[in-house]
This record gives sequence, structure tokens and C-alpha cells, in this order.
Amino acid sequence: MDRAERAQMAMMLEVCAYPKPGNVDRCHDYSDTRIEHFLASTILARPAFDAAERTGGRVGSLIREAVTLTAGHAGGNTHFGAFILLIPLVLGGDIDGARRIVSGTDVEDAIDFYAAFGLTSVRMPESDDLDVNDPASIAAIRERGMTLADIMAHSAPRDMVAREWTNGFALTRRCADLLHAHGHGRQAIVAAFLDLLASEPDTFIAKKHGEAVAEKTMRCAAEVLGGGRDLCAFDAECIAGGINPGSIADITIAGIYVALGEGWQWDC
Repeated sequence: MDRAERAQMAMMLEVCAYPKPGNVDRCHDYSDTRIEHFLASTILARPAFDAAERTGGRVGSLIREAVTLTAGHAGGNTHFGAFILLIPLVLGGDIDGARRIVSGTDVEDAIDFYAAFGLTSVRMPESDDLDVNDPASIAAIRERGMTLADIMAHSAPRDMVAREWTNGFALTRRCADLLHAHGHGRQAIVAAFLDLLASEPDTFIAKKHGEAVAEKTMRCAAEVLGGGRDLCAFDAECIAGGINPGSIADITIAGIYVALGEGWQWDC
């Protein structure tokens, strides 16, 4: 399969795997976002992935295109974080290539990214001085000469998806390795997801519920791995509390993309 197909497959496989505590999957919808919205985004994003693979282009404008293509349904933002990781991976082909793409970003990429951000409902800290909803932020980006890599570095302490751009896609690499280690198919995805959740406080949870809840969720996932907590019960607790490890889901998608390119089998 080509890069664009791998990106689509990664998005589809992640949302269909279950149980992934707190996230939409084939067994759980949210009141305002259903699995159909995630699957629709998987299909609708294809032109952006095709453009990235076949003609290249600017990473910021391609992220913006992917968000625009998937913004037409009523399910809200489903894959913004995933696009932040997938677009450089598709442009570069693999993690090494994605690192080169990241290092070559410029101010225009940053501005296109902020335009894409403005199309989503992604949470931002109230203290952030680069507010996507404030036109002055664009002027500040131009004045400071901030590249998209600079924007990600600015966000990295509070956002683990942005942090992938600054640490060489370390968790993406780890997720791909976990998939290889856990075998094939849906259960390997769930196992890799749980391994990440048990070792990394999810920053989407932290933004929505606070750092203490993110830390507690991480500890509960570790208890599941240690046999001290039931996975399905933990999943139900997360769903009831609106605790959604969305950032780890995004990184899992990127890890699946990388693993697929390395021969990992999804249908065994």
C-alpha cells in the first residue's frame, strides 16, 4: 500500500480497535461524536495525503487542507492531532524523513497551521500568549519569525503531540515497536495503546480535567497491565467520566502508520 493508504489505514485501525479506555471505538460513541465521524474523516482526508505523497508541498498548508477536508461533518474535530503527525510522516515517508520535514518548516507553515487550528475546537491554555483566536498572534508569529517547528516547541511542555516534533517522534517510534512486539491485529493496537497510557500522562486529559486526573488515569492503566484492575471496567469508568486519552490515540495512529510501513500485519 502507498503512503496515503497507510495513513488512512492507521486512522481506521485505531478507531476500530477496542477496548481503548475512554475513546470512541466500535463499542462506544460520544453524545456528539460517533465512530462514523472518525471513519468519515479517514475517507475525506485522502486528497491531503495524496498531495503530500505525490507532489509534496508545505506541511502547514497540508495540515490546513486535511482539517478543512474533514471539517464538514457534525462530529467536530476528530483527527487534528493525528494530522500534525501524519502529514510530515507522509511527506517524509518515515520517521527520519518526517524529522527532515519538521526541521525545514518556516513562518508560512506556522501561519497556515494557526489557520487550521482556528477551524477546530482544540483546547488551549488560557495563559497561552499565542491564542489562535487572536489575530495579534499571527502578527506576533511574523514579527518573531517563528517557524512551525518553533510553534511546536512552544507547545511541547503542555502537549505531547507537539512534543513529538521536538523529540524526533520518540513515542511514535515506541508505539511502532510495541506493535511489532505485541504481534498482529486489533489486540496489538489495544496492548500498545495501554502501554503508552500506563507510562505517559495524556495531555489532552490534562487540558480537559487537570494534571491530577491525567496522572491517575496513567496509574489506573498500569494497574490494568499489572492485573489489578479490569480493562473493561476501567474503560467504562473513563467513558462515564468523559476521560478521553485523545493525544495517545493520535500517537497510536502515527505508530500504526510507521509499523505498517515496516511490514506489520493488521489482519492476522
